[in-house]
Amino acid sequence: MVDVAVIQFAPSQDKQENLRTLRTLAAEAAGRGAKVVVAPEYAMFTAPRTDERIVESAEGLDGKFVSGLAATAKELDVHLIAGVNEQLPGDDHISNTLVALGPGGDIVATYRKLHLYDAFGYKESDVIRAGEIGAPETFAVDGLTFGMQTCYDLRFPEVTRRIVDAGADVLLMPAQWVPGPLKEDHWSTLVRARAIENTVYVVAADQSARTGAGNSMIVDPMGVTLASLGERVGTAVAEVSAERITEVREKNPALALRRFTVSEI
Repeated sequence: MVDVAVIQFAPSQDKQENLRTLRTLAAEAAGRGAKVVVAPEYAMFTAPRTDERIVESAEGLDGKFVSGLAATAKELDVHLIAGVNEQLPGDDHISNTLVALGPGGDIVATYRKLHLYDAFGYKESDVIRAGEIGAPETFAVDGLTFGMQTCYDLRFPEVTRRIVDAGADVLLMPAQWVPGPLKEDHWSTLVRARAIENTVYVVAADQSARTGAGNSMIVDPMGVTLASLGERVGTAVAEVSAERITEVREKNPALALRRFTVSEI
């Protein structure tokens, strides 16, 4: 069993302030027993629009912000996951990247957003480079395997299925789910759907208002919401276990009964 947490806040254009807020909330979650703490997408820097400011904010994964995340993970003895704006040398675009820092302060997994948010009046591809499709990176904590994906990827069920096929028991989902007509309903419906159809836990950490829709949540393999945050800034903690996954898969062996696999187009 592992206690996991989502932390919800609205990152600003001040990277150091974002790091301080993230550390404060991560410390709160760790104090409640969390060993895996998940922060939102764009936790490093968020502007009102996805434009050149995002590019200017970018750093390498050896930069000050990720180093600050590493120090926090080490200090709190947790796995810490957050969305960062990763600089791509020689490119006028950047990568929307998730980093997972282990308790030793090392990067144990990365994920670069595959599906860019060119929808609902936004065009993330103007400044973001889509990640290369490769074998999903995972990491283990106390016998459970964790995988990652980002925000808009939630609308593409094959992304989650590939991560589950790579062995993930728990999907970590940082997001900046932009508010809009029915968007909050889409978020909660899709998070629960990914959990139910894959019989895995989903740990979904969104930004709070005004930049995000909030409603960060932790959902079990049967689609039960174990913890959620609504609109507030804060943390939510829940327990994930291999026993619950086994119990659900005995009742609903959907993964074992399926007749299709996912392949790259």
